[in-house]
Amino acid sequence: MPEPTKKDEPNGQPEESVAPESSGAPPPPEISLEVSPPPEAVAEGKEPVETDGKKPESTEPVPVQAVVAQEPCPAVNGSIQPQPGGVGVKEQAESANSTLKEEGTCSPPPPDDAKPAATTSSPTPQPEDASSTKKLSVELPNDSVPVPAMGRKDSVWSLGEGQAPDELDKPVDNPPLSTLLIERPLSGAVTVGGDITFVAKVEAKDLLRKPTIKWFKGKWMDLASKTGKHLQLKETFDRLTKVHTFEMHIIKAKDNYAGNYRCEVNYKDKFDSCSFDLEVKEAETGSQNIDIRSAFKRSSERQEDAGELDFSGLLKHREHKQQDDTPEVDVWEILKNARPDQYEKIAFMYGITDLRGLLKRLKKMPKEEKKLEAFAKKLDPAYQVDKGGKIRLVVDLADPTIELKWYKNGQEIRPSPNQRKYIFEHKGTQRIMVINNCSANDDAAYSVVAGDEKCSTELFVKELPVKIVKGIEPVKTTVNERIELECEVSEEGAQVKWLKNGVEVPTGVRSRYRVKCEGTKHFLVIDDASRDDTGTYSIMASGGTSEAHIQVDLKPLKVYQDLQDMTVLLGQPIKLHCEIYPGNVPGRWYRNGQLIQPSDRLNIIHRNKVHRLEIAASSLHDAGDYTFVPEGYSQSLSAKIHIIDPPRVLLDSLNFPDNTVTVVAGNKLRLEIPISGEPAPRVVWMKGERVILESGHRVHAETYSDHTSLTIEVTEREDTGNYKIVLQNEAGEATASVKIKVVDIPDPPEAPLVPVVGGDWCSMTWEPPKYDGGSPILGYYIERKKKQSSRWMRLNFDLIKETTFEPKKMIEGVPYEVRIFAVNAIGVSKPSEPSKAFTPLAVTSEPTMLVVDDVTDTTVTVKWRPPETIGAAGLDGYLVEYCVEGTNDWVISNKELTEKTRYTITGLSPGCKILVRVKAVNAAGASAPRTLQHAILVKEVVEPPKIRVPRHLKQTYTRKVGETVNLVVPFMGKPRPKVTWLKDGNPIEPSQVSIRNTDCDSIIFIRKAERSHSGKYDMTVQVENHVDTAILDIQIVDLPGPPQCVNIEDVWGGNVALVWTPPKDNGNAPITGYTIQKADKKTMEWFTCIEHYHRNCITITELVVGNEYFFRIFSENMCGLSETATQTKKSALIVKEGLQMKTQEYNDHDFKEAPKFTQPLINTFAVAGYNTTLNCSVRANPRPKVIWMKNKITIIDDPRYRMFSSQGVCTLEIRKPSPYDGGMYTCKAINELGEAQVDCKLEVKVQTQEL
Repeated sequence: MPEPTKKDEPNGQPEESVAPESSGAPPPPEISLEVSPPPEAVAEGKEPVETDGKKPESTEPVPVQAVVAQEPCPAVNGSIQPQPGGVGVKEQAESANSTLKEEGTCSPPPPDDAKPAATTSSPTPQPEDASSTKKLSVELPNDSVPVPAMGRKDSVWSLGEGQAPDELDKPVDNPPLSTLLIERPLSGAVTVGGDITFVAKVEAKDLLRKPTIKWFKGKWMDLASKTGKHLQLKETFDRLTKVHTFEMHIIKAKDNYAGNYRCEVNYKDKFDSCSFDLEVKEAETGSQNIDIRSAFKRSSERQEDAGELDFSGLLKHREHKQQDDTPEVDVWEILKNARPDQYEKIAFMYGITDLRGLLKRLKKMPKEEKKLEAFAKKLDPAYQVDKGGKIRLVVDLADPTIELKWYKNGQEIRPSPNQRKYIFEHKGTQRIMVINNCSANDDAAYSVVAGDEKCSTELFVKELPVKIVKGIEPVKTTVNERIELECEVSEEGAQVKWLKNGVEVPTGVRSRYRVKCEGTKHFLVIDDASRDDTGTYSIMASGGTSEAHIQVDLKPLKVYQDLQDMTVLLGQPIKLHCEIYPGNVPGRWYRNGQLIQPSDRLNIIHRNKVHRLEIAASSLHDAGDYTFVPEGYSQSLSAKIHIIDPPRVLLDSLNFPDNTVTVVAGNKLRLEIPISGEPAPRVVWMKGERVILESGHRVHAETYSDHTSLTIEVTEREDTGNYKIVLQNEAGEATASVKIKVVDIPDPPEAPLVPVVGGDWCSMTWEPPKYDGGSPILGYYIERKKKQSSRWMRLNFDLIKETTFEPKKMIEGVPYEVRIFAVNAIGVSKPSEPSKAFTPLAVTSEPTMLVVDDVTDTTVTVKWRPPETIGAAGLDGYLVEYCVEGTNDWVISNKELTEKTRYTITGLSPGCKILVRVKAVNAAGASAPRTLQHAILVKEVVEPPKIRVPRHLKQTYTRKVGETVNLVVPFMGKPRPKVTWLKDGNPIEPSQVSIRNTDCDSIIFIRKAERSHSGKYDMTVQVENHVDTAILDIQIVDLPGPPQCVNIEDVWGGNVALVWTPPKDNGNAPITGYTIQKADKKTMEWFTCIEHYHRNCITITELVVGNEYFFRIFSENMCGLSETATQTKKSALIVKEGLQMKTQEYNDHDFKEAPKFTQPLINTFAVAGYNTTLNCSVRANPRPKVIWMKNKITIIDDPRYRMFSSQGVCTLEIRKPSPYDGGMYTCKAINELGEAQVDCKLEVKVQTQEL
């Protein structure tokens, strides 16, 4: 007997799944490591993983996800292209119905010492799963990532600053349509060790040479250098179809081959690309006999498969540490008994570096579930009760508080106050169900469900035997009379069986026997008795039988009408008629003593008393004496038939189907008809009322002794019709009709109609042509063309019999026209008029990720994601409908379409349960609905408040002076919590800090931060008597002040000792170091001696003897160097020990000079796609400002150009130039004394490659 499903539960609430050892606590959240898909995968409609607060029914829950995302880069063609390097985390706590998602933002790459060691990830599709990423899940006790994994340099993954969830939900624009590829590689999956092939095709009809194709993995790896025994690239060209076929074969795939691949095709200025995913599935193997440490270690370098398609070889390598000899331990048992936040620590402790594979295998391990016995005593296997009796079904419960449900054949039995069929009793731990007045309907399978357990039984209802109270009586009658046999039994509604001569009597719809029942009486009725009904009839019941004999005799024969003699013309019908009594007596017909058998020409009819012999067309052989003999009687009836020979038209000898002659219009027709008759008949040809004469020109008739002819010199459509031949002689007259059919090509049909239009198809109908050319329409040809084109394309090469057709493979959004050709046996008609122009438009796919956002006593708020596929018709809005659970009356909530993906249904009755669905609507109509899986109870539930402090706010939040502070702190709670803020225990001044609160978060905003905004901010969220608090530490930092005093403590040899004191103002941040600079007194040009110096004294060495130096010092904190520096008041003169030189006064030489180019630019030829540089040298003092121009236009902030200037050498680098980068380039140098410029011409050549 089937178990009751969740739909059978009285409350309709889904069961919550709780961990066996959780003691009622909410299940621990999970974290899964996944690879974000590329935007192409998002555009193809792959849904992200979504979870809610309850554990889903699937075996792979993913309520918390850590995502190794790809770093977005500048938009190309309207889409965001991923770049490796960004790392993000997406989390969700299972105790809440909200999702907190964080992804890596676009930031510069970290320094080498901060990069994770030799780890990489690539997106992997999941074609059989709703998720679009390859996930590795592990349960964690909280919603945060383990602390050891956040800051350690050698961590397998690192966590970056999160991204707002709204930004993750934004759809990615679809890539532009292909311009070269006619067939794109499709995403696929392969098991480890299997082979897979990806195919791309390019049409070469408009190409003069072979296009260039490149295969990439990820964004940057060119696979051309990876070909070998695991990767093969193949190119073929079909000269008939003009199609280039490019294939990439992956042989014996490995785990690290999974990821996103890209195919790029180039031809001159045309470019096309396509992304696809490869998923590598692991083989199903047990985990009991696997060495976990060897299974999850990555392969080292220079092994057998080194140099193959191993993408980890491009990562930063570390030297492997020598593992210590440790005793063998069962790491699986350690992981099973450890907390999830200790998985990483255990993995590195035992030398396991493939943490992703470990988590994936650990997730697949079965979990043991503990079951409790609910029944102390179950039902017996079967019960038996007499019909009309009473039965008691008793079970004994181990827990009397558990809820109990009874089922009959899988349907729940509910007590009703108006009927006493089922009675439920409670006696201690016993639960009893009493079934009164048992009948055959109660013979069924019964079960009782207590919690998760169930026990079943079978109930058998025993019936008492049925006895015959009054038996049937014998009957004697004649044929055609009514016979009725009656029998009475002991019980109403009993089943009995009627038999004749021991064989059951048929009582079907077409049977002569009828059976009826009135209470305990049963009847067998024969309305029209015959001699065959004679026999012994009996009735059989379960408690006895009764039988009687029935005798049926013939009635005496009476002749009401005898046969009459007849004289019949040859070919006329013959009808012999007689009437006898009784009417149901059959008989036989004889001609000249020979038995007559019915045939196609001769028909024998018997209806009641009437017996009739009919001959359709008489012949000479039909003359003679006819006799009718009734069966069973010795009496007979006789008559004589005489036949005469009138004139006849012998059309049968011509073998014309249906006496129809078909001729093609324009041909000559001569029709000869054989005739007979004595004397020779006179022949007249007629068409309608018009007589055809022998003297006619185009149409005339001729008559001979044995035949007559009709001649039409040139047939026309008007000659079609029935032609009548009339023959007359002394014996009578004869007529015949010949149909002449002049056939031609049909008229063109009328313009077709297009009532229904889809995304790439339409449904068209048309009416047959008014004139079919005299020949049945064999079918139709359909042609289609674009409205702006004059080229018609035939859609079918086999004739279409129907008057409807569905053209397919049309381009969505392009207007089309269709027309029809009718075809008969003669030929093809002219085309019909084109249909009205129509444009294929498709409805969108159904909305995605429909979830409940909020519920109150009278409202329900739902939200969803846009459809994966929208199409050319666009998206006009959404339609929200709801219905009460148990009904199918859907009510439209929004009368007008809503463009938002969130809607609140109002005016609901508190306590009711409703189902909600959403449809996407565009010009093509409404999409398929997306319906919530479970009903929603309209009742607001008080939810204690809980502040979800973001990870980056759990530590001190630091910002520079003048920057904007915008912090979003999400929280939960129902009804809407009350939020209050305090700074250092005091209320916050609204003029200094702006605070905005919503239903789910609080935003603190400082437009221009100052150092006075630093402090601890206390956030309190309150719902009724429930309160939750959080503290945010905000620190506003600024540049430090300069050191207070810098003194020259000592000078000796080429050394100077400096001493200084820390600055008074450290900028609200610790001083991280100092920068010391020196300057020669002659030039006063400052040079840095040392940076990031931490002490307050230093000795400057290697100073030049004879120079006099000044020194200055900058202080430094996390914001940078101080704006000013403290300079020594005195200078330090470096003199040679033991010598004193008398310095003479002299005048400094003036080195100032206007710009002058010592090496000009030269004309250059460059190759398209390869970097080129333009070089020149200039001399000037002071240092000039260098400006580069192209065609007299200054080059400013153009990423294609890089400008360098070092020691007077000026360089302009042009990255991958194209023909458009050619032109006149100018380099101009300017200083306060003047300016100078040089020019050159750059010409970019394009490489050509033959096919």
